[in-house]
Amino acid sequence: MIGIKSIASYVPAEGLDNYAQGAKFAKDEEFIIGKIGSAFLPRKDAAQETSDLCVEAVNALFANNPELKRESIDALIVVTQNGDEEGLPHTAAIVQDKLGLPTHVAAFDISLGCSGYVYGIYAMKGFMEAAGLKNGLLVTADPYSKIVDPEDRNTTMLFGDAATATWMGEDATWQLGKAKFGTDGSGAPHLKVSDGVFFMNGRQVFNFALLKVPAHLHELLNESDLKADDIDAFCIHQGSAAIVDAVARRFEDAPVEKFIKDMVETGNTVSSSIPLLLEKHVMDAEWKCVAISGFGVGLSWGSAIIYRL
Repeated sequence: MIGIKSIASYVPAEGLDNYAQGAKFAKDEEFIIGKIGSAFLPRKDAAQETSDLCVEAVNALFANNPELKRESIDALIVVTQNGDEEGLPHTAAIVQDKLGLPTHVAAFDISLGCSGYVYGIYAMKGFMEAAGLKNGLLVTADPYSKIVDPEDRNTTMLFGDAATATWMGEDATWQLGKAKFGTDGSGAPHLKVSDGVFFMNGRQVFNFALLKVPAHLHELLNESDLKADDIDAFCIHQGSAAIVDAVARRFEDAPVEKFIKDMVETGNTVSSSIPLLLEKHVMDAEWKCVAISGFGVGLSWGSAIIYRL
């Protein structure tokens, strides 16, 4: 059984002061922290590419797990919609070379945004188990600084750059349980890139999350024969403080405190937001059962249960 063995991350030290951005757009602290949820937005260096962020995260994973050797890696999946340069070749191939991984590695990208981590861990698990592979790296890196317009008050205060690396393999502490997914491409115009610039209809995305995510989590629990009391924590995509708070309130069956909110120093890191939560709050905790849910561009969503053996 392939599960999650370890998670590491890379968050650039430099970035944007969201209070300064807020002053520019006449937004006060209540809006910045209460609605956006982020005081600081990490930003990659101009010379860094998406693959460089990936390499930093994977190298941190190797440093944390000296028993994991580069030559033992069988599979590498990069979740990104903002890969190197024009997106060809696939970022995973570039990462394979920069990391010095063996050429027998299966390496490919998954083009998904905020739901990408949930999709990615199940894609990796299925791929590895079907092919008899032993050690896989699932990497997330989606630097929206490449596409966000700094003059767009609807997006420039939301997104931070980061990357994560998840080691998936046998004898893992955290196993993957039931998962559910969904797609509604009719919502594509609400989150898209045109001529290299990101556009988001914030109200539509907020409504989508509020309508879809609590109900999806309830369906997941029902199909898993679990109650909300069985879940130690809910790690949902950190789209904004307002979205996390609203979803937690709408869910109703669990105290809002079970919905972890931690984006003050990171912002919305797209596909990296859930693994950042898992790394910081879950991997070394005594919790037994955690629900995760990612949702956004597509429109796309995915929710799952992970549990400790």
